[in-house]
Amino acid sequence: MINKSLKLATILVVSLLLGCRTKQTNISNKSEKQPNILFCIADDASMNSFGAYGDTFISTPSIDNIAKEGVVFNNAYNCNPKCAPARACILTGKYSWQLKEATNHNPKMPTEFKFYPELLQQNGYNVGFTGKGWGPGVFKGDINPAGPDYSSIKLTPPHKGISNIDYAANFEKFLNENNSKAPFCFWLGAKEPHRFYELDSWKKENKKLADAKVPPFYPDNDLIRGDLLDYAVEVEWFDTHVGKAIKLLEDKGLLDNTLVIITSDHGMPFPRVKGQIYEEGFHVPLIAYWKGKILKGRTVEDFVSFPDIAPTLMEVAGLKPHEQMTGKSFKNLLESEKSGQIDAANDHVLLGKERHDVGRSNEDGTDLAYPVRAIRDNKFLYVHNIKPERWPVGNPEYDYMNCDGSPTKSYLTKLKPDDSEYHYFEMSFDKRPEEELYNIQDDPNCMNNLAGLPEYIQIAKNMKRQMEAELIAQGDPRTLGNGDVFDKYKYYGPGLDYKTGKRTKAPKYND
Repeated sequence: MINKSLKLATILVVSLLLGCRTKQTNISNKSEKQPNILFCIADDASMNSFGAYGDTFISTPSIDNIAKEGVVFNNAYNCNPKCAPARACILTGKYSWQLKEATNHNPKMPTEFKFYPELLQQNGYNVGFTGKGWGPGVFKGDINPAGPDYSSIKLTPPHKGISNIDYAANFEKFLNENNSKAPFCFWLGAKEPHRFYELDSWKKENKKLADAKVPPFYPDNDLIRGDLLDYAVEVEWFDTHVGKAIKLLEDKGLLDNTLVIITSDHGMPFPRVKGQIYEEGFHVPLIAYWKGKILKGRTVEDFVSFPDIAPTLMEVAGLKPHEQMTGKSFKNLLESEKSGQIDAANDHVLLGKERHDVGRSNEDGTDLAYPVRAIRDNKFLYVHNIKPERWPVGNPEYDYMNCDGSPTKSYLTKLKPDDSEYHYFEMSFDKRPEEELYNIQDDPNCMNNLAGLPEYIQIAKNMKRQMEAELIAQGDPRTLGNGDVFDKYKYYGPGLDYKTGKRTKAPKYND
């Protein structure tokens, strides 16, 4: 009896000791292993502009080297191919259609949302950003959702279209001012290759027109080749600053404990790409490096989306993702030893858009969306253009305002119906059918719409059914029949007087 009691007591004491030791170990591990996070995001750079994703005429050695030493995600998507909504998805961990006003471009950011930099800061991280954080749009207070702004150090840019913010120098300032033992989370947000570009800057960089690769949805001529080369100059500027930031981490002995992520908010600022639900608009680069955690030279085929980034970074920091975050952490994909498809459940993503820019209205002058929902799986892209009677890139009388001005845009919009190249204009600016279906494996540029062909009708129906079931489960107002709410949210960029056709001033936060 005594022996039995002693045995039970011994077991109890040992259990308590082990429990205490386990608890202390967990706390210690969190303190020792919480990594730094460097999040590098380009503004308007297509995935296929980086050497890590294949053959390109653009030189990105710094990013390509990180890709060789880390992991490349081949199926990363932005959820909504425009700056403000895409970046809102990253910061909140929510799907675009769950963001209320922030589903739109140039919105007021709802105050109810939490942002992962803020949450990390509350848990001991030093946080900051340089260049472009969340935006364009307005938010309450002085702190951008990406964190405190470190953009005061300037430089003389090599070309007029490039920002004078010295991203790498500002990152160094952040590191010097936050040199405690606390981990950091820094957002390096380049403003390149967003337009405008210095015309023919490619000539100063000794590039050649013959080197440019023209997508098949544009005519191949010197003007468009030159525009693509000017774009290339700015992508390379982003690569330069990524390289400088990595060198800073090496010099300060910080790289070994830093998770580096490199991406872009959406595709290049050209017709049929930026802001459009076609492959190059929403298929984004995603490259990660984390010494000792990510095996180098891996590629991942699992589908991931911008809403998945915030919960991933929370888990990387040893924290539970916030309850608002509806994306799914892919920390397990980062740490896996495998390449290819790792989790069979990650076999598709949902995409969508509402109102991006002004230039489309009803009779009372209300700015209207061009609502789209889409689903992309391993083989097909299904697109539902919910209001096909509307102009997808804005009305022609307002110069198709959901497409940045450029030599390429000017060339295409000047084409006439009797021109032999007019079909290039139609692909970029004309109205679209209600349904589109593309076999991405055979047609990555989305040139051949299969919707309506007898052999593809069932595929389109099945994909639409799956898409709508998931959107309903996620509370998408558009799919639930209340999509007009997105038209009612105020636009906080420079507006348009539809009676006069003149631009109006952007409202302030409290207007």
